[in-house]
Amino acid sequence: MTAPADGKSPIEVLLVEDDPGDVLMTQEAFEEHKLRNRLTVVSDGTEALAYLRREGQYADAVTPDLILLDLNLPRRDGREVLEEIKKDEELRRIPVVVLTTSQADEDILRSYQLHANAYVTKPVDFERFISVVRQIDEFFVSVVKLPPRG
Repeated sequence: MTAPADGKSPIEVLLVEDDPGDVLMTQEAFEEHKLRNRLTVVSDGTEALAYLRREGQYADAVTPDLILLDLNLPRRDGREVLEEIKKDEELRRIPVVVLTTSQADEDILRSYQLHANAYVTKPVDFERFISVVRQIDEFFVSVVKLPPRG
């Protein structure tokens, strides 16, 4: 993801993903296209909430500007994480893009009911995946104005 056109520093992106292959593809998409934003990865829902709440090993974590959230996570699934984020006064302002393999109508509906900012189905093809990451970048970094960090 590129830096905002107004010259601000790159944004902080939290990727909540348990599939090592999808993590690698996301990291490669950032590297291949010289995406300057900082990508932090956590691998389950419990870890995501600890990171966001700056608990334990994440006491010094930087509040992300954008969260890319898989739905099918161990320990606490993405729906529970999304619900917790959007109920929290401090966290609810952070845009959450559900980035998942699920195309189920009930997952799409439930994600929007829980106030996801976008729902994107992950392509399995690497080139299409890169394209999706670039489109997310274009929209959330270049088009919209993100809220200031808390």
